[in-house]
Amino acid sequence: MNTKLKAAIESYARSFVVAAIAVYSAGETDIKAIAIAGLAAIAGPAIRAINPNDPSFGLIANVVDAEIKTLVKKSAKKKK
Repeated sequence: MNTKLKAAIESYARSFVVAAIAVYSAGETDIKAIAIAGLAAIAGPAIRAINPNDPSFGLIANVVDAEIKTLVKKSAKKKK
């Protein structure tokens, strides 16, 4: 599993768990309501993930990531 996919899954899991705990803490004990709250919490990141123009997850993120890595390598060579 690559690091981007692992990070995305961890993000979805955190969002789901936090929403489920919040709903449960508010006194709601219906499993269906807790699950729906968890699914609603991961809807935002999921929509961002399918958007190719999103600067964090989409195609632009890949270009920016590659450019940053290139600049870091150039900077490291200059310091030597």
